[in-house]
Amino acid sequence: MDTKGLLLFAMVTPADMTDRDVAKEVLFRLRLMYPEITIVWADSAYAGQLVTWAKKYPNLTVKTVSRPEDAVGFLVLPRRWVAERPIAWVMRARRHARDCERLVQHSEALITLAAITLMAKRITRRSPRRAGQPKSREAQRD
Repeated sequence: MDTKGLLLFAMVTPADMTDRDVAKEVLFRLRLMYPEITIVWADSAYAGQLVTWAKKYPNLTVKTVSRPEDAVGFLVLPRRWVAERPIAWVMRARRHARDCERLVQHSEALITLAAITLMAKRITRRSPRRAGQPKSREAQRD
């Protein structure tokens, strides 16, 4: 996801692969597809070897967001909600309520389709008129 919550690309993996193992492939693809991206925000589970590998090979700066040690219970972490919120938006698509796809390519395509739908709705959404703002020309004609 980018900082606005828009999907950059989707990668679905088998359940027996951990996110940490797949992270190098994701960062490598990210660098190839979007060379202008230089900073990646990640969960604290990705700290350590991945940070040094990302700086060395795809030349990306990985900044990890960690939970404060004295925190108890639920806590909204900075930058983390930017990734969690769009995942919830994509999951609202009925097709994603259950995982019934046989091929990972189908799952990736459906996730991408849901993200495109969200982006199209965001682009075509009319912004509410602010108080004191003059009506549009179409509204004045009615």
